Amino acid sequence: MERPQGASQRMVWGVAGLLAAVADSLSARFAVVVVGGEISGFTRAASGHCYFNLKDAEGQAASLRCAMFRRAAGLLDFAPADGALVELRGRLAVYEPRGELQFIVEGMRRAGTGALYEQFLRLKARLEAEGLFDAARKRPLPAFPRRLGVITSTAGAALHDVLTALARRAPHIEVVVYPSLVQGSEAPAALLRSLALANARAEQDGLDALLLVRGGGSLEDLWAFNDERVVRAVADSALPLICGVGHETDITLCDLAADLRAPTPTAAAELAAPSRQANLDALAALQSLLRRRFEQRLDLAEQRLDRLAQRLARPSELLARQGRRLALLAQRWGQVLPRTRALQLQRLDALAQRGRRALPAALRAQAQQLDALQARLSALDPQHVLARGYAWLDDGQGRALTSVAQLRPGEPVRALLADGEAQMLVTEVKPSGA
Repeated sequence: MERPQGASQRMVWGVAGLLAAVADSLSARFAVVVVGGEISGFTRAASGHCYFNLKDAEGQAASLRCAMFRRAAGLLDFAPADGALVELRGRLAVYEPRGELQFIVEGMRRAGTGALYEQFLRLKARLEAEGLFDAARKRPLPAFPRRLGVITSTAGAALHDVLTALARRAPHIEVVVYPSLVQGSEAPAALLRSLALANARAEQDGLDALLLVRGGGSLEDLWAFNDERVVRAVADSALPLICGVGHETDITLCDLAADLRAPTPTAAAELAAPSRQANLDALAALQSLLRRRFEQRLDLAEQRLDRLAQRLARPSELLARQGRRLALLAQRWGQVLPRTRALQLQRLDALAQRGRRALPAALRAQAQQLDALQARLSALDPQHVLARGYAWLDDGQGRALTSVAQLRPGEPVRALLADGEAQMLVTEVKPSGA
């Protein structure tokens, strides 16, 4: 603090002194305080320190800049994110390089979810229940697009990123830009108009697909892409649509409703346009493969043609070769036929000798068998039995009488003897048991 000459009663503060005095006053008036609100614009630096804004939980237009150093951030048991409702314990301070009021956070605990984030979750659940995010609704992107439509702000970096990526990967693809606001209360209506215009002029402009892109930001900054009307328009787009809004960690409802979500605008351009160099390399590889296959087929055909030509060029040699083969076969046949005939004659002679040797023995065996049968037949001759004193009795009709039960007194009986027969009459029957 300085006292200029001639103005002894007037005090002039230096900037640093005034800020130091304000900081001392705040420290004396607010030693350690607890404040609640909604996190917005949360970032974590490479050093581990965290920086964010704390918005009023009741929706009042009030915001407090907060800093949470690495030591305090390392004690957290959860990951802070935009929209989270938290309670902070710390002290007020002045950031002298910019003269800003900030809150030095020494402790943080969850107190619920912010109103905006709650609205996001409710709308997401309702649209998901309607099937707006179903994978079956997703359409494939054109493999080789010729012209793409881009819906974004012409003042943002997203358009530059898309054009740069397309110029690098596929300079032959043309781009039609449909300008639109991408942030603020008027952004949803502007996005709806651009989506409707792009779909209405799709055939006239020759579009193959649409890119809906925007750079990163807080939940509030990206809220236009969570507007229900915009989300439904994205889902109903007649053209396949890629949504690349924010950074990799940012998720909007338009991302879920689009046919394909890209983590960044650059990634959206890369997903929509296949690399020209990669396609050229693939075509070159196919061309090389086709050339090799054609050359192989041509070589095989030429070899076959050469073999056929060799066979047709000297028919006399072919006939001579066939003649030599026939002569060889005739010679072999001439050698085989006499030898076969001699073998057959030798076999016949052997069979004749075996027959001559075997016939007398066979005749003797047959004669002996006949003699044996003759002896057995003679032994069974009834005439010989009758000659030993036996008689054959029958009833005169040729039926043999073998039991007294067949006889009746007074009945005639014929008896055959060795030298004749006799007619007899039964006078009495006596069974052997009686």
